[in-house]
Amino acid sequence: MSGFLKQGMNLVAGALVLLVWSQVHATEVPFFKPAVAKGELSPVAERLPSVPLVVEPGEGQELGKYGGRLHTLIGNPSDVKLMFVYGYARLVGYTVDLELEADILESFEVTEGRKFTLKLRAGHKWSDGAPFTSEDFRYWWEDVAGNMKLFPAGPPAELLVGGKLPKVEFPDAQTVIYTWEAPNPNFLPLLAGASPLLIYSPAHYLKRFHEKYIDVSKLNKIQKIKMKSWASEHNRNDNLYKFDNPNLPTLQPWRNTTASPATRFVGERNPYFHRVDTEGRQLPYIDELIFNVSEGKLISAKAASGDTDLQARGIQLQDATFLKENEERSNYKTLLWPTVRGSHFVLFPNLNAESEMWRGYMRDVRFRRALSLAIDREEINDTLFFGLAVEGNNAVQEQSDFYTEELRTKWAEYDPDMANELLDEMGLTDRDEDGHRLLPDGEKFVIVIETAGETTEQSDILELVNEAWQEIGISVFTKPSQRAVFRNRIFSGETVMSVWAGFENGIPNAASSPATRAPTNQISYQWPKWGQYHETKGKSGEPIDIPEAILLYDLYDKWLKSTDTEEKAAIWREMLDIHAEQQFTIGIVGAILQPIIVKNTLKNVPEEAIFNWNPGAQFGIYHPDLFWFDK
Repeated sequence: MSGFLKQGMNLVAGALVLLVWSQVHATEVPFFKPAVAKGELSPVAERLPSVPLVVEPGEGQELGKYGGRLHTLIGNPSDVKLMFVYGYARLVGYTVDLELEADILESFEVTEGRKFTLKLRAGHKWSDGAPFTSEDFRYWWEDVAGNMKLFPAGPPAELLVGGKLPKVEFPDAQTVIYTWEAPNPNFLPLLAGASPLLIYSPAHYLKRFHEKYIDVSKLNKIQKIKMKSWASEHNRNDNLYKFDNPNLPTLQPWRNTTASPATRFVGERNPYFHRVDTEGRQLPYIDELIFNVSEGKLISAKAASGDTDLQARGIQLQDATFLKENEERSNYKTLLWPTVRGSHFVLFPNLNAESEMWRGYMRDVRFRRALSLAIDREEINDTLFFGLAVEGNNAVQEQSDFYTEELRTKWAEYDPDMANELLDEMGLTDRDEDGHRLLPDGEKFVIVIETAGETTEQSDILELVNEAWQEIGISVFTKPSQRAVFRNRIFSGETVMSVWAGFENGIPNAASSPATRAPTNQISYQWPKWGQYHETKGKSGEPIDIPEAILLYDLYDKWLKSTDTEEKAAIWREMLDIHAEQQFTIGIVGAILQPIIVKNTLKNVPEEAIFNWNPGAQFGIYHPDLFWFDK
């Protein structure tokens, strides 16, 4: 069934619900009854769009009850953005089957893969009651993204297709049209992301900070002086994703009421949220989200003590036994959702290393294959993940149609003898009396692997990698640093090898973007300078100069231009084959189980699910607005 047809079906369902709903004058949300009675808030029938989005509980779930506060723990104040992530209200969003459907939009239509007609819901309002219309899109496009003081580099690079920006039209209050000269298959997935491409802003709120809409003649001297820094003030107030400005209107199910920094954030239900259940009752069911800031190392213990109603942040598989032991005492259950990254733990040889010697090693496919073959993944799995992980490459997981055993295991099965042969073939035959390989200058062959130093798990895995690589005469020296320093060292080429998680989307289909599998982004630690070259259109970075990487780039370009599903799938398979053969990144273990703590009174959290950032937004695609407390 086409996405557009599904939108039509949703629209009809919404109209039917609205008909029944209007006949009974709708059920008012108890949380808002006092404000409605005082005349401070309009009745619910006037707060919803004329055609709200109808959502229904998933398999094994049920319609809920209103009320309650959901408590969760976060590691630092910036994690308040998870209210935006978990709320997962997007122009278009992923279903649990990872198909795209309209959400904030009433519908969308795609023509020739390059023209996107976005239809808004009539009567939809921001959380402060102001109308949400095409003016919010126009303001963002013309006055924000198109203003050099706010966007010095111009609109986001994600909107470029073939180096050209789209034509954007606003024919009426409920219609926005984006048109490119060539197909743009990335557009809708970008809108649906956990951290989405946001192409709208609350114009009515932000205009008060924009020089174009401020009458300077009415300002006093002090205000005029402050006006010189209007752009920074505008940017400080305009960040829908950060979710740290309580005054900034939102379209999410809950609105943050607490200014950052703080140790406790309160998300209060949005009185104008656009979704209803199948009985026409406005969502969400839960009144408030409470995000308490905690030291990361204490989150597992606090979860076991019952201090949280729903928790995934800050807990790992290694905590599962401890958490299970405390279930009865603290009245919760521990679910285990598989993660679906390409790999949970990955080594990134820096093909753009500054050192000529190390760049030469990292670019030699024999070297990368040897390092992969010399890792005892089974030992790592048994020692750290109870044997529950999937050993192999940074490829795709079994839930993907592209999955094959060869993609997972090629050059990734433990074979130190073949690894030694490959290194000898490279001429790395000199060893000291202990059998340790030597560099050309006579020094021991030691690879410095840099980490962001954020988990002890990384150190534990690298220690086991070091033990395994001793069998091929190579040692590991681990160098941790803060994330910003870590990234900058990689980008500059100072780092020769690093550690991070694998490809975000380990369950792609033909419509999924393979951009991360090609040199298109600086935050690809195996080829940061090639990615930077693409992002800056050749102004910085380095041009790709390895044939296999050039082929990946060309295949991605071919995928972008194709509108044929079978051709797109074939491109995906070829790109995955190249990665398995070339070992540009060295995966170790994947499909790690993520413990999910769920209070026994919290309902509609699925027993079986996947835990992923994008696509998935972690809890987002499972509709936390449908979660409810049975008390």
